[in-house]
Amino acid sequence: MKILVCISKTPDTTSKISFIKDGKEFNSEGIQYIMNPYDEWYALVRAVELKEKNGGTVTVIHVGDASGEIVVRKALAIGADDAIRVDVVPQSSYQVASEIAAHAAGYDIIFTGKETIDYNGAEVGAMLAEMLDLPYISFVNKLEAESNNWVVSREIEGGSETVKVTGPVVISAAKGLAEQRIPNMQGIMMAKRKPLNVVAASQTEPGATVSSHELPPAKSGVKMIDPNDMDTLVKLLHEEAKVI
Repeated sequence: MKILVCISKTPDTTSKISFIKDGKEFNSEGIQYIMNPYDEWYALVRAVELKEKNGGTVTVIHVGDASGEIVVRKALAIGADDAIRVDVVPQSSYQVASEIAAHAAGYDIIFTGKETIDYNGAEVGAMLAEMLDLPYISFVNKLEAESNNWVVSREIEGGSETVKVTGPVVISAAKGLAEQRIPNMQGIMMAKRKPLNVVAASQTEPGATVSSHELPPAKSGVKMIDPNDMDTLVKLLHEEAKVI
């Protein structure tokens, strides 16, 4: 069984976010990066579990510059066998999916996290499946191998859905698919010797570029309203809070 896991880096949730160049670029100065939790806790760990149960190999792929190698090495420490880093700073989800697709042939199952916690786009998995002409199942919280099939469950509005699919498939992993693993010392030491193949980008055009980012407005001070002054309260809720 050959398994591919797509991983990305995201700013640590405690990082202070800011933008430069008139809001067009994220300011990475002083930012601590982590592996995207949906990629790490659910996609990668479930892939390693499948390998441990059924045999095979787990390859991780990351599209990004050398600053992302810290998360790639962590993936290797958790249990991936080898890694690919496509050496480009991606400008769009389309570009990420295109670069992954160029190296994704021949795998029995491909995992992505359901989304990244910075942009929350949830786009790469669907684009990748389309480019590879493979089935795609999103927001998966349970997956088992059954003969030549994958039996997959995912949450839907008001309940859950179980799907059986044959052959290679792209899966976006959601909470519940696996549980977080902490790399042990042996895994960390072995990760240093596992292959990390850095490849040149295919020069795919981004397809879309960010024109600007904006931070949410600063929170204003609290206004105290006399509990008997309902007219003022209603006016503020309507004109300022705009909730009624």
